[in-house]
Amino acid sequence: MAEHPPVIVHPPTASGGRRVTIRGVIVGLAHGRGDVAEFLRRSGIEDPDDLTLDNPDQI
Repeated sequence: MAEHPPVIVHPPTASGGRRVTIRGVIVGLAHGRGDVAEFLRRSGIEDPDDLTLDNPDQI
């Protein structure tokens, strides 16, 4: 069984936002890439710029 990436952006909700979990913890509802970047910053990811939002091994 493949391991999940540390950051998961889930499918859209009825409101259009996407739930984001980091290391299994729900961190918020994102409405765009900026929201995801802010969640990464708040979670203590050392350098969110090192993550590529379209890399399935990371997000």
